[in-house]
Amino acid sequence: MGNKEGKIKTIAGGICAVPGFQAWGGSCGIRQNKDKKDLALIYSETDCEAAAVYTKNEVKAAPIYVTKEHLENGKARAVVVNSGNANACAPMGKENAQKECAALANALNISAEDVIVASTGIIGVALPVECIVNAIPQAVTELSAANDTAAAEAILTTDTCIKQKAVQIDLDGTTVTIGAMAKGSGMIHPNMGTMLGFVGTDAVIDSALLQELLKGCIARSFNRISVDGDTSTNDMVCVLANGKAGGAAIKAGTESCELFREALQEVCVDLAKKIAGDGEGAGRLVTCTMVNAQTEEIAETLAKSVISSSLVKAAMFGKDANWGRVLCAMGYAGTVLKPELADVYFKSKKGSVKVCENGEGLLFDEELASAVLGEEQVEIFVDLKDGTASASAWGCDLTYDYVKINGDYRS
Repeated sequence: MGNKEGKIKTIAGGICAVPGFQAWGGSCGIRQNKDKKDLALIYSETDCEAAAVYTKNEVKAAPIYVTKEHLENGKARAVVVNSGNANACAPMGKENAQKECAALANALNISAEDVIVASTGIIGVALPVECIVNAIPQAVTELSAANDTAAAEAILTTDTCIKQKAVQIDLDGTTVTIGAMAKGSGMIHPNMGTMLGFVGTDAVIDSALLQELLKGCIARSFNRISVDGDTSTNDMVCVLANGKAGGAAIKAGTESCELFREALQEVCVDLAKKIAGDGEGAGRLVTCTMVNAQTEEIAETLAKSVISSSLVKAAMFGKDANWGRVLCAMGYAGTVLKPELADVYFKSKKGSVKVCENGEGLLFDEELASAVLGEEQVEIFVDLKDGTASASAWGCDLTYDYVKINGDYRS
């Protein structure tokens, strides 16, 4: 299905759904389990305008610094990303990240400055970079537009499923495609978490405008999800635009630019929701929607506070319609709130239950509420009755398995 106006059409695949992009995913030997993929490559047949957004954690992994340097000119053409080792706070971190870039550049006969590098996995352990360097020459010979699923699988850590999205739009008679893949399951919190996202498009657009649009889309997608309150050292979302669609260049302030932004945001929101729903040990995706706030910023702050609350998340796990925890989380969000006006609902495919009106509890059907909260996707819906702005944030329930997964993560 496309968006509500029918202008954005979802298509099959991920980043390789975009003409001119190829990928590869396989095992190079980083992981103890040699049968598990741990290395992915993305390649554009032509030069790309590029943009990226990074973690706000002050402790950043070496690949972040190398990629920032390489994207200073707004150009890129290839991506190398490994899982199983974060190359963060590790010996020879920057040197090893640079070796990855050099190896891929040599194999593709491009400049090392045109390579984006990313890593995800265990922090503080030296990256066995020779595994990557030795695997790249053969991997490059196997690059293919049919490999997006393999590449999407190779970047996973504790994820239980791949995360891909592709859409098409019509810009004044020119078909433009946006395709992406992402990973993320734990260490997820607003301002990005231990997540990586790689987006490709064949749009004609310059890097400065691409950066501006990406930043805005990230603010309304990946920065509105939380699994566990931790923001990682390795987070990155990058966009490569190879211009193969042709047609007129996208210019700021035009209808074409707005439609492209909407499509890019739809891709980002879809991937963000998939990450939140695949939170470590999670049983359900939890959406919190605030409506009728004074400003979008207020609505966003309140929604983030609710989906970040451990008590709310635990209640979602227990299918407990404990609306008091929702109001409590709103109350410490540090923004404008008139609790005496707020109405709270729990919603899912099983129906809608109003549990609070004007800040006070209502009698409601506990059995129905439990059934509503037992679905794989549930919504905490709050009508603030204090304005016209709205925002949603996404999280998951907090389960026993989250502790188990993170209690023995290194092993």
